[in-house]
Amino acid sequence: METKTPLAPAFQDRETILQFLHTRRPDHFQRLYRKYADKIYRKCLSILKDESLAQDARQEIFHKIFLNLSKFDGHSRFSTWVYSITYNHCIDRVRKAKRLRTTSLDQLGPIPESECGVEEKVLLEARIRRLEAILEGLKPAEKTLLVQKYQEGRSIKDIAAELGITESAVKMRLKRAKHKAGKLYLATFGTDS
Repeated sequence: METKTPLAPAFQDRETILQFLHTRRPDHFQRLYRKYADKIYRKCLSILKDESLAQDARQEIFHKIFLNLSKFDGHSRFSTWVYSITYNHCIDRVRKAKRLRTTSLDQLGPIPESECGVEEKVLLEARIRRLEAILEGLKPAEKTLLVQKYQEGRSIKDIAAELGITESAVKMRLKRAKHKAGKLYLATFGTDS
């Protein structure tokens, strides 16, 4: 009686890939999905530090694998190729989030950097987008006044001297601009934002 020796995992993966590419039957791809889904999710979670983002990334990564499976050349193990796609995808997501935050911060001025996870970064980006939207709703003079005082940290005395008005006039204009910004915020985002 002849006994079959089990196939090495790398060979099994290669066979599954070839079968899928030849037949395009979903069950072959499902075999790869079942084998690697948890590993990909855990790697995504270790980089992104957020369960929801890791789940989304896993789906995006499998989409990339599906679209690029014919490019897998077999020179390395399939698991290495999958790890490379996973790592690069997650790092790209982190860089993109950082770029969005940096772009917004450059436009608004310095905001203290803190060690925070991806979730906090996403919340910070949302707050910055809200602030940008509110500032866009103000008149240029109101926007400039608020930015000078609260973003650049200029004194009322300096602003008054630059504008050629009294300090009390600057305070009144600031008060009106803040009030208008608050009304815009409530009208745009409501009270539960």
